Amino acid sequence: MSKERARRRAVREAERARAARLNEARMARRARRRRMLARLRPATVRVARQRGLLARRRRVRNALVAAAFALVQVLAWLLWASWGVSLAVLVLSLLFVPVIVTLAFDRRS
Repeated sequence: MSKERARRRAVREAERARAARLNEARMARRARRRRMLARLRPATVRVARQRGLLARRRRVRNALVAAAFALVQVLAWLLWASWGVSLAVLVLSLLFVPVIVTLAFDRRS
């Protein structure tokens, strides 16, 4: 009886060892595949947009400023055919946009 139990235990242990080897091989393949896929595709970057009333107001304000800047550039291009004038309007716009934004939207005063 004892020999039969030892034989069954040996069979169970052999089966358990075989299952462990198969599991290790499967996990190694899975890890190899993950490493290979990570090299092939870039890491995804999630960009979450800020929410809330203040963020929405800031987005609207920025959109209005960008639209006004583009409108000024288009008007300068349409009104004056000279490249020099258009370039001067661009440079002056780049210099004065922060000043105008600060004066128009600053909440400290």
